[in-house]
Amino acid sequence: QVQLVESGGGLVQAGGSLRLSCATSGFTFSTYAMGWFRQAPGKEREFVSTINRSGGSTYYADSVKGRFAISRDNAKNTVYLQMNSLNPDDTAVYYCAARSSGGAYVMRSSYSYWGQGTQVTVSS
Repeated sequence: QVQLVESGGGLVQAGGSLRLSCATSGFTFSTYAMGWFRQAPGKEREFVSTINRSGGSTYYADSVKGRFAISRDNAKNTVYLQMNSLNPDDTAVYYCAARSSGGAYVMRSSYSYWGQGTQVTVSS
């Protein structure tokens, strides 16, 4: 049974930091690229960041570039998202997802497995 479980969300003041984790099981983690998406109230789920299977390549949405950092630990089957300099526009439910191969990394449809999400709220 495939599972992706996000954790680390919460309430933080503007300018603060959070580190999200996504623990996975039920599939061969090291053979999947991983991504983070977010969905704010009333908005579409949007791409945030992705990391390739080895962790050697990463990509970010322009809105988070320079503030967020994605990483992975293949020994722990876990992907992380370090979020710094948070602002209220970062408020959303954050989801991790797994992508086997092919497809545009910014597209939700390219990802096979999804977590349930973790809420991040940034107060001004």
